[in-house]
Order: sequence, then C-alpha cells, then structure tokens
Amino acid sequence: MGARISDVLRMRWNDIVGDRVYYKMGKNNKADSLKLPTAAINILQHYEKHKRGTTEYIFPELKEILSNDYKAIYSVIKTSIKKNNANLKTISEPAEIDKKITNHIARHSFGNIAGDKVSPQMLQKLYRHTHLSTTIGYQGNFIHKNADEALEAIINFSK
Repeated sequence: MGARISDVLRMRWNDIVGDRVYYKMGKNNKADSLKLPTAAINILQHYEKHKRGTTEYIFPELKEILSNDYKAIYSVIKTSIKKNNANLKTISEPAEIDKKITNHIARHSFGNIAGDKVSPQMLQKLYRHTHLSTTIGYQGNFIHKNADEALEAIINFSK
C-alpha cells in the first residue's frame, strides 16, 4: 500500500478492525484506512500467535519499548530500517537484481506497479502525499501510456 516502514513498525493490533487497517502517517499526520489484501492478512496471522494485547505493536521490533519512549522508538526504527535494507540487498543478489533496493525504493515500486492503472489522485491518497505534484513527480517515471498515445496521435496524424 506504499506505506513507509516506520509507519508499519508503529502499527498496533487495535489499528486492525475487521479487514481494514487504520493508521496515521508519521511524516504528515494524515489518517486513513485501507482494506487489507489477503497477502497482508496472511502475514498478520503469522504475528498474531505472539499477540499479548490489542494495544501492543504488531511487529516485534517495538514490542519491548514503552510507547512514550520516543527516543528509543526512533533508534529502534532507524536500526530496523538499516537491517531490512541489508536483508533486501542480500536477497537481491541471488534474484539477480542489479539495482539498489531499499525499503524506500520498495515504497516507490508500489507506484511502478500501479503505472497507468490508477489515477494520480488515487495514488496521492494511497501514498498519503499532501500535494498531487509530489505524486506526479514520482509517477512521471512510471506512466507512459498517455504519452505513448499522444505521440502516436501526433505522428500518425494523417490517419
């Protein structure tokens, strides 16, 4: 869903209601809810066996930290991001991916997959961008259909 890993790590069990996740993006404080895809529900089921309460963090990185210890939360999230980036690098080699892969790049891979299939306004909502121009700036790298059609119309004007 294009969420930042720092926001995912801060998710708690009470953020999940039925088949939806409710969360507030840390960077700009935007709140919303999204339907959880089946793949995400399957991942959550793996972590649910370690659940001790509804206000507890879902993922293990923050489980032992007090929710008001912002310095420790920041430190653990920063360390987790570095660790996850290293893990992504490790798995990219056998997969013969020759580009740099990080958690943040994975966020934007979401946009690449969306490509021309989703309107920029919907992607803005999913990314939680404040300004549509930010979304268009990222999506400009992935959206080719309209430009291809426009070029075809210009070049084949005699038809």
